Amino acid sequence: MSKVITGRMTHQHEGELVVFHIGMQINRWWRPDLWMPAFFAMPRMLRELSADPDSGMLGYQLLLGAGGPYVVEYWSSIDKLYAYASNSSQEHRPAWTAFNRAARKAPGSVGVWHETFVVERAESMYVSTKPMGLAKATELVEVGRRHDRAQARMADGRTAHEGG
Repeated sequence: MSKVITGRMTHQHEGELVVFHIGMQINRWWRPDLWMPAFFAMPRMLRELSADPDSGMLGYQLLLGAGGPYVVEYWSSIDKLYAYASNSSQEHRPAWTAFNRAARKAPGSVGVWHETFVVERAESMYVSTKPMGLAKATELVEVGRRHDRAQARMADGRTAHEGG
């Protein structure tokens, strides 16, 4: 179990940063035959990605929304995210094909969604929390005196090198 880190912390990251939200909306809870396969596919994908340091996934946070579960993922590259999504020899592509097949049997029973953000700048603050979110996915560092305010952290929060 992670330990609470007291004090004011932030994240540090150099290089490309992609934030990817993906989730499912369970519209007919009484149809687990349609939503459970997708529900159980996500942990397999996360294990696969976490086990491969070259996958590009830096880390993730599991959450529960009003319509169902979702994941916030942090990636080092948009190209690596797309490569994983389209690779038929990895977990995602077969799971996506199976989901589409099941969804055609009972349209509207379960929905899936995602949002992708290529981040130019990022700012974060963690006060007396366990490692989480962006700082857990990248590097957790103490907030220095000159970065006490959110505006200062954002001003220095460039995630990619100039021209890259």
